[in-house]
Amino acid sequence: MAGKRIILIGGGGHCKSVIDIIEAGGVYEVAGILDVPENKGKTLLGYPVTGTDEDIESLAAAGHTFIITLGQIRSSVLRTKIYERLKACGATLATLAAPTAYVSKHATVGAGTVIMHHATVNAGAVIGLNNIINTGANIEHDAHTGSHCHIATHAVLNGDCHLGEGVFIGSNSVLAQGVHVPDQVVVGAGAVVYKNIQEQGTYAGNPAKKIA
Repeated sequence: MAGKRIILIGGGGHCKSVIDIIEAGGVYEVAGILDVPENKGKTLLGYPVTGTDEDIESLAAAGHTFIITLGQIRSSVLRTKIYERLKACGATLATLAAPTAYVSKHATVGAGTVIMHHATVNAGAVIGLNNIINTGANIEHDAHTGSHCHIATHAVLNGDCHLGEGVFIGSNSVLAQGVHVPDQVVVGAGAVVYKNIQEQGTYAGNPAKKIA
């Protein structure tokens, strides 16, 4: 049986990963992909690029469901702009979780978020709007993420961690119990954050230190 039809926004590598989750889940059927004009008419994993961002409003008016499949490396600006545009026109955003992910029934996950294969979201965790919880990431009990965050592959947010808006946590990085991170911070791959981060910037190393 065909699932609900969904429009994907962004046709790069992250889109491929989301398509895999959609196919594995069986809840949605990809109705089309919106991407840059030069890719219109092409296909991605067998699904057509049917239009561009300029089609968002008309597709929303027609009742389509959306998910943002534009990736987020460091900056959340583009994903945030698309999210705000979708909300401004009353669009419905899906929330997706891979069948191999574990999401506690006692966790809260915001609209537009995608939880990738083998990720864990434990009891009491609160995931904001339009997040990417990437492959193998571990969001422990009572951790909170703001909206438009990307928790990259195999990163660990231990219990009671709190992230602000638009935070990027790099692959294999670890945030110790109860660490707080403000808006728009970038934590580089493999970093270990033992203490609260006090100001915006890019942090790397073990222990993590501000590098930019």
